[in-house]
Amino acid sequence: MSRLTDALRPGLRVFVPTLSTESSLLLDELRADPERACDVTFTGVQFPGIDRADYLALHPGARQTAFFMTPPVRAGLAEGRAELLSLDYLGIARHLREGAPMDLAIAHLTTPDAEGWCSPGLASDFLPLVWSRARRRIAHLNPRMPHTQSSFRVHVSELDASIEADAPLVSFAEAAAGDVEARIGRHVAALVRDGDTLQFGIGAVPLALAGALSAHRGLRLHGGLVSTTLQTLWEAGAIDRDAPITTGVVLGDAVFQDFATQLAPLRLTDVTKTHDPALIAAIPRFVAINSAVEVDLFGQVNAERAGGVIQAGAGGLPAFAQGALASPGGRLLVCLGATARKGSVSRIVPALGHQGLCTLPRYLVDAIVTEHGAAELMNLSLDARAEALIGIAAPEHRASLQEAWSALRRTA
Repeated sequence: MSRLTDALRPGLRVFVPTLSTESSLLLDELRADPERACDVTFTGVQFPGIDRADYLALHPGARQTAFFMTPPVRAGLAEGRAELLSLDYLGIARHLREGAPMDLAIAHLTTPDAEGWCSPGLASDFLPLVWSRARRRIAHLNPRMPHTQSSFRVHVSELDASIEADAPLVSFAEAAAGDVEARIGRHVAALVRDGDTLQFGIGAVPLALAGALSAHRGLRLHGGLVSTTLQTLWEAGAIDRDAPITTGVVLGDAVFQDFATQLAPLRLTDVTKTHDPALIAAIPRFVAINSAVEVDLFGQVNAERAGGVIQAGAGGLPAFAQGALASPGGRLLVCLGATARKGSVSRIVPALGHQGLCTLPRYLVDAIVTEHGAAELMNLSLDARAEALIGIAAPEHRASLQEAWSALRRTA
C-alpha cells in the first residue's frame, strides 16, 4: 500500500482519527483523489470548532455518521448524506464497542519504538474502543507525533498496512478570555478548595479560571482533555505534582503539546475510564466544571441547542455530572455568560422551550455560575431555586424573569 486511501472501497464504514490526531496525510490524499471517498461512510467523534476535516465535501457520494453537530454535518443532514446520533460520550462508547464493527479503522500514531510499539500520541479517547473489533486496521505513523504514557498502544504486527510520513500535527489555539469569563472564573475559583480534583473542558472560561486558581495548591486533574489551562496551573504551582493527570486528549498548540507530553504524571486513557461515573465517584472532592447554552428557573440545563439550532452534543457533561455528585464532597459547576446577542437575550430563562434541549435535568444540577455570581441550587426549594437563579441573571433581565416565574408558579 503506497497511500492510506488505497484501503478505501465503496460501501466501507471507516473510523477516522479526530481532534489532536486528525491526519493531514489522510486528508491530503483524499483531496488529491476524492473518488476514493465515493460511497464511503466516515465515522469519527469530531468536535465542533476543533476538527477541520469535511469528509462530505470530498465527494457527492461520501457519507458520514456524526455525534456532534457541525456546519458540514448540518449540510449533510439536509442532503441525506449524514446521520447525527443523539448520544453522550458514554453512549458513543457503547455504540462503538457494541455496534457493528468498523470495516476499517485508520489511526494516527507515533513511529514504533525499538520493540515495535506505537503510541497513540495526543489522543486515546475513542480509538481503543474501535481498534480490536475493526475488520482491517491501518495507520499513519508520524515521526512528529510525541510518545505518551497511555493505557492503549499498537504493535506494528497488528497493522494490516501503514504509511510512515512526516506531517504537521493539528494545532489548536483557544479563544482569549474577556471580562465576562474572568468574572466567572473568579466566582468558580471561590468554590474550589485546595486539594480538589478538577475536570474542565476548553474555552475562555477554563483559561480565565486557571488564572483565578493560581494561588490554590494541591489540585488534581481528571477529565476528557487537557489544554493550556494545565500549563498555567502547573507553572503557578497549583497542581499536585505527585498525582497522576488522567485524560483522553492533549489539545493545544505545538508549544503546549511539547510541554504536556513531557510531564511525567500525564496518563492517557479511553472514554470508558475518563468518563465512567463510578470511577469518578470514587475520587473524593471531584469538581466538574462545564459550560451551558442556557439554564431555566427550574434548574434544567441546555448545553446543546441555541435559538432552535443544535450547536454541539451532550458530550461528557451527563457522565461528569453523575460522577461528581456521587463523589464524597464533589461539586458540579455549570458556567455561562448571563446574556447573549450583546445583552439583548438572557441565558437564564423562565423555562426551556421548544428551541432548547434538556442536557441535564434539574435533579442533577448543583451550582450555576455567571459573571454575576453563583447560585447553589442543591437542596433548595422550587421557589428558592428560581430566586437564586434570578439573582445571577443580568440585572436588566431580572424583573422580566421574576414576572415570568410568578406566572409559572401559579401553574407549577
